[in-house]
Amino acid sequence: MRFLNRFFRQIREAFKDENFIHHLEQVEAFVSKFLSIAMVLVILVSIYDFCIFLVRDFLIPELFSPDITKFNTSLFAVFGLFLNILIALEILENITAYLKKHVIQVELVIVTSLIAVARKIIILDLEKKTAMDLIALAIAIFALSASYWLIRNVNRK
Repeated sequence: MRFLNRFFRQIREAFKDENFIHHLEQVEAFVSKFLSIAMVLVILVSIYDFCIFLVRDFLIPELFSPDITKFNTSLFAVFGLFLNILIALEILENITAYLKKHVIQVELVIVTSLIAVARKIIILDLEKKTAMDLIALAIAIFALSASYWLIRNVNRK
């Protein structure tokens, strides 16, 4: 009987607001650290993939074949891979800022989103997209830009 009383007392103690929040913070810290390690691995793999693509599909074929359409296609792929790495770095910065301050920095999230939309625009194949796709991207850019401007002005004050 004492065992059950002690067990229920420990459960009640663990679910008190202060203790429960402390346990949640520990879980958040663990998940954030795990995500940061995973993001570092993603960045390293992305850099490796970028280097392999750069040498194999971009530099070497251009030495033997001056086909400008293949060059343009490869160039857009290089831009896409490069921006993927930048987006991953921004996400890592978001996680790092969260680990330091325990606050999600909305400005960093919006900047990351703007980079992602810019990547989409840079690699966009206009022949395959409809007018609605372009309108949706324009609305996304406008909304993100307005959000960024608003947050920058609020943070300055």
